[in-house]
Amino acid sequence: MMSTQLYLPETPSQTAGPYVHIGLIPNQAGFDIFKNNFGGDIAGPHVAGERIVVEGRIYDASGQPAKDVLVETWQANAAGRYNHPADRQDKSLDPDFRGWARAGTDFETGLYRILTIKPGPVVGRRGRKTMAPHINFWIAARGINIGLATRMYFPDETAANAEDPVLNIIEQPERRRTLIAWRSERAGQAVYTFDIFLQGDRETVFFDV
Repeated sequence: MMSTQLYLPETPSQTAGPYVHIGLIPNQAGFDIFKNNFGGDIAGPHVAGERIVVEGRIYDASGQPAKDVLVETWQANAAGRYNHPADRQDKSLDPDFRGWARAGTDFETGLYRILTIKPGPVVGRRGRKTMAPHINFWIAARGINIGLATRMYFPDETAANAEDPVLNIIEQPERRRTLIAWRSERAGQAVYTFDIFLQGDRETVFFDV
C-alpha cells in the first residue's frame, strides 16, 4: 500500500500581547488565576550559594523602557549544574533551587527583578570548554515575533569571561560588553544591573537558539 504524505502550510506567527502579563504572569496584574504563580524569586530558604539580585530595564528603539515585557531566566546552581535531566555533570543538584524564573517589567518603572543566586561555571556540551558563570535570558513582548535569547555575564568574573567560548565568538569588544552586567551593593547584598536594548546603537547581542 502506498503511503500519502500530507504537507501543511506553516502556521503564521504573531507577536506576544498586547497584554503579555495577563496571559503569562497574571499575578503581577492582580489576577489570581494559576495554582502556582511562577515568579522571579527562585532561591529557597536553604539554597546554597551567594544570594544576588538581578534587575534592569528593557529599552525599545526610541530609548524608552518597555512596560509589558515577559522576562524568563534559566541558570545553573552555585555548583554549576542545571536542574535538568540533560545536564549529566558530576555535580550536586540543589533541591532548594529551581533555576528558572519568570518576571515582568513593572508597569510604572519598566524594571524587572530576579532574586536568585550567583551561578557556578558550567562545562560546555559534550565536555567542551568551560563557560563562565552566566544567566540565560528569554524575552517576549508585543512587537516581537520570535522570543529573543541573550545572556548576562558577571563583571567580577574577568578571567572566566576572557575564556568563555560564547563571548569569544563576538568579535567586537563593544558588542561583547552588552552582555556584561554592572555590580553594586544594596543593604549588603550584591545587585547586578542588566539593561537590555532591543535596537539602536547600544543593541544587546541576541542569539539563535
